[in-house]
Amino acid sequence: MKKPVYDFIGIGLGPFNLGLACLAEPVENLSTLFLEQKSHFAWHPGIMLDDSTLQTSFLSDLVTMADPTNRFSFLNYLMQKGRLYPFYISENYYPSRKEYNDYCNWAVGLLKNIRFMQEVRQIEYDEKYQVYLVSAHDCENETRKIYQAKHLVLGVGMQPYKPDCAHGFNKNIAHTSHYCFEKKKIQCCKSITIIGSGQSAAEVVDDLLNENEKFDYQLYWITRSPRFFPVDLSKITLEMTSPAYADYFYNLEGDQKAKLLGGQKALYKGINYELIEKIYRRLYEDKIKRRHSTRLMSNCELLSMHGSVDNTNIYDLHFRQQEQGRDFSLKSEAVIFGTGYEYCEPVFLKHIQDRIHYLDSGQYNVDRFYSIDGGRREIFVQNAELHSHGFVAPDLGMGSYRNACILNQICGRIVYPIEQKSIFQDFSVPDDFSQEIASDNSRIKRTEA
Repeated sequence: MKKPVYDFIGIGLGPFNLGLACLAEPVENLSTLFLEQKSHFAWHPGIMLDDSTLQTSFLSDLVTMADPTNRFSFLNYLMQKGRLYPFYISENYYPSRKEYNDYCNWAVGLLKNIRFMQEVRQIEYDEKYQVYLVSAHDCENETRKIYQAKHLVLGVGMQPYKPDCAHGFNKNIAHTSHYCFEKKKIQCCKSITIIGSGQSAAEVVDDLLNENEKFDYQLYWITRSPRFFPVDLSKITLEMTSPAYADYFYNLEGDQKAKLLGGQKALYKGINYELIEKIYRRLYEDKIKRRHSTRLMSNCELLSMHGSVDNTNIYDLHFRQQEQGRDFSLKSEAVIFGTGYEYCEPVFLKHIQDRIHYLDSGQYNVDRFYSIDGGRREIFVQNAELHSHGFVAPDLGMGSYRNACILNQICGRIVYPIEQKSIFQDFSVPDDFSQEIASDNSRIKRTEA
């Protein structure tokens, strides 16, 4: 029996590729397949805390910003679950992470183009038939399977990042992405240091503060950022999470992009206001009770860490206060890194690297519509284009837009229209302004002559 050739295969199943599967489902004459090495869909299970919510509204679901009528919308999920009216009456439009995860699993249950426990190990390109050969290990049956596709969409996600000096240490060391799995062990420690000041780090601090009276540990919350940034959700600033800003950022020079990203942490790495207020209230309550078990420090960069020489399982952490240029150290039994994520190129791309274009930095040379193969538009990436498209790359609200762009490229037609002028501000100098200035300059020159 001849093997099918899929129009595209999506590798990895996080929210972005899941959204792509949902948007691709109603498209006629489009054959798709999504491969995931895990046994089921799970969105950041290691940081699935009871009170944690999305930082974007329910409209940043899997499909709505590309197709509000799609059956995989969050509102339809609520309808099917019998919770549409309670959600409407609550007027709390920021779903909890647990509800968002349940929503994603609901969508998975309706799709027929997903295969779990498929670990992609190698991809080759067949020049004769002009297809990609995707070799996967079936983890359930311990067999090898070969799939064929005309296009690939890489949605393998980001990997937790820890500073180099933390490598090699394991006992009572965790990244925020694994906090829930390590929580019980860490709470048995008498001192806990949280490094980083993004949303996940703040959620961990909040969770530990809530149970500190029970466990009585000393908390240190330290960040190299100049302050504990709140995320900027003001309306005009939010216009930067739009196709127009993606256009603007993409067309800047590479060094200008890097400079901009360095100053935009408050746009995508900040803490929401409600959580900051909640943490501060708890710190104030502790002060009333004359508890001084939490210390916060900004502008402090971790330089090195060492295990104890006397086997007491206490780490020596060495920092530099960057504004003062002063070094200091502290001892901590446990360390939790809220130091973000990094993209690591999958090993399975080794045999098709000649079909992928790279920048001098080694990063993908991503084109405007998310392909990385130098114009062939056969290999696309999800959330691997922070350097080229800006801070909107990991934004859930922009996932549907990116997927619409990818589907339009794969299908060679407009499957999902893109709003062209959907915001009020201009990021680039408008053409009519440029022409007017040029005209004024020419008048000045004529006058001087």
